[in-house]
Amino acid sequence: MKSIVSNTFKVMALTTSVLAAGSAIAADKPDTVTVGYFLEWPTANQIAQVEKTYDKVMGVNMEWRAFDSGTAMSAAMASGDVDMAYSQGLVPFTVAVSQGLPITMVGIAVSYAENDNCVVSTKSGISQANAKDLEGQRVAVPFGTVAHYKMLRVMSHLNVDSTKVRLLDMAPADSAAAIARGDVAMACGWGGALRRMKAYGPVLMTAAEQEKLGIRVFDVISTNNKFAKKHPELVTQFLQVTNDSNSAFTNNPEQYQPVIAKASGLNLEDSNQVLALFDFPLKDSQVSDQWLGGAVQEFTKEVADFFVLHKQIPKALPDYSATIDSSFFEKVN
Repeated sequence: MKSIVSNTFKVMALTTSVLAAGSAIAADKPDTVTVGYFLEWPTANQIAQVEKTYDKVMGVNMEWRAFDSGTAMSAAMASGDVDMAYSQGLVPFTVAVSQGLPITMVGIAVSYAENDNCVVSTKSGISQANAKDLEGQRVAVPFGTVAHYKMLRVMSHLNVDSTKVRLLDMAPADSAAAIARGDVAMACGWGGALRRMKAYGPVLMTAAEQEKLGIRVFDVISTNNKFAKKHPELVTQFLQVTNDSNSAFTNNPEQYQPVIAKASGLNLEDSNQVLALFDFPLKDSQVSDQWLGGAVQEFTKEVADFFVLHKQIPKALPDYSATIDSSFFEKVN
């Protein structure tokens, strides 16, 4: 009898301890988690954004804050105003961590190639054959982004001296307006803005041609380091919901296309055309050698070294492994 009573009290003590710990975690959980994202950028996770699945699973209020560029996302995370960023470009992430900003890549948001490019104005008469004519011309591009990186790589391949090009730092929507007015010979951007640019001319180099040069294009899921350290369970839960949304969309895209279109701010036709160019890697792919298991670390270093060579950033890190953490996604079911 004494043994039973003793064991009972031990169980009760353990239960009390667990409940107390759970209460402490709940009390420590923030009321709101702020996530940066892009409008006119339809993604599978917007299913969960609209249905508030993130809020339910994570047990917090989710605030979705729209940004014009990944560089602005980096600054907001570094300041603590934003906890996580969804679909931040690899380039702005690379630039940020190269400068010592306290953010970490925890996943791949979307892989794409056709949906980020530079369009030359038909009026300019510029093509790959006479690309050097871009020297002395105005080109609109959002600095420190994937579009900026791709443009520099393409110009280098076409023997265009980018230092002689009049580069204008403009958000994609502004770039689209600039090429429409005839203010620039070429404009670079993504999403809905890129679609609008194409009404005024062709792309300078197709995505297929760029991929042959080794130019990979993908966006990442990143987080403020302080937030990830203090709330690792929330980061994993965010990735779990994202992975579930990616899986649901992959299995039944037509069911979710209207939801995603509305959330992105595009009409259904435009949204579907963008989605057709996107790939949303699932957990097994995310943690494989192709992505977070090694390839991303190597490619991030390549991007950083290229930007140093073109004097876009003062220096690169010797290695980027410490800025990329697959452990959160490894816990996803």
